[in-house]
Amino acid sequence: MRLKDFCYFSRGERNALLVLLCLIAGTGIAIIHTADEGSPTPTAFPPLSTQTDSLISVVTDSLPTWQESSKEKPTVIPQPAKAPQTWPRLPQRTTYKRASDKFPKGTVIELNQADTLTLRKIPGIGSTFARRIVSYRELLGGFYTVEQLAEVYGIDEDRYNALYPWFKTDTTCIQPLRINHLSFKELLRHPYLNTSQVRQIERLRRKAPLSGWNNLILLEEFTDLDRQRLQPYLSFE
Repeated sequence: MRLKDFCYFSRGERNALLVLLCLIAGTGIAIIHTADEGSPTPTAFPPLSTQTDSLISVVTDSLPTWQESSKEKPTVIPQPAKAPQTWPRLPQRTTYKRASDKFPKGTVIELNQADTLTLRKIPGIGSTFARRIVSYRELLGGFYTVEQLAEVYGIDEDRYNALYPWFKTDTTCIQPLRINHLSFKELLRHPYLNTSQVRQIERLRRKAPLSGWNNLILLEEFTDLDRQRLQPYLSFE
């Protein structure tokens, strides 16, 4: 079967098909024309500047009373002038010259009777050294010479040379050690006695009370230097 057989129409069929196409075209034109006539005409909006001017005119027209009333100036009642506020003047602070808390140069202090407050008034001595001097003095039983200041912890040669002219010693203030009555611990507290020396003292006094340095001088634990240092502090009563 050929394609020509499908596309072949008789004369009557061609005439009927032509009439059908004309009807379809006419119907479509009629529908389009009817739609154009029924659609509303688009509304033309005024320009933006025209809308702004209208809004300003509406606001302005709604405030006539305020504009008129604003033209009337209120009556100003004069107020009496206020005196400037003054603050009371504070009394001027009196300044005092701080007196020196140190002794003047040339002052001499008795070393065995000075307390920490007095010692702090010596140039070069603060709270720390004042406490150390008093503590060492109590362990010794008193200073029998100013040179013993050099034995205080922290006092070096330069500090000792600066402190030496400020002091003197009163040897009658020394409290001696009663060697025949004190216990081992009490004797050992003295800075000039060591453990071996105190043991020898206890050994000797078990036999008989010590009568003097002749009981100790022959012991190897006591040298000539020890005797010189201990002589002001030992009592054989």
